[in-house]
Amino acid sequence: VQLQASGGGLVQAGDSLRLSCEVSGRTFSSYAMGWFRQAPGKDREFVVAIRRSGGSTYYADSVKGRFTISRDNAKNTVNLQMNSLKPEDTAVYYCAADKSFNLVVAGSGDYWGQGTLVTVSS
Repeated sequence: VQLQASGGGLVQAGDSLRLSCEVSGRTFSSYAMGWFRQAPGKDREFVVAIRRSGGSTYYADSVKGRFTISRDNAKNTVNLQMNSLKPEDTAVYYCAADKSFNLVVAGSGDYWGQGTLVTVSS
């Protein structure tokens, strides 16, 4: 399974950005997906996860109400819509995949993308 994240960039506080993660190599619908981020000098942290069917999601409190995860099983893509961005959202964002939703949430997914940088200026 290969994951390719894209969509990062430099935005101002309050702006929106949409990240995408394209998955290839296996049946996308078999995998729970998630997003993590790592800010400079900090540990990687969980952002959000979505179940294989897309019927259930789980958000970190820090992004709840601002970020929305979605998946398109026909296009093998998971998206992260980020609104009302804050400078503290600045990080490299990684997508992750695993057949287990719980392992994705725990940061122990089998597959990871290469990361895309999001920079939010104040």
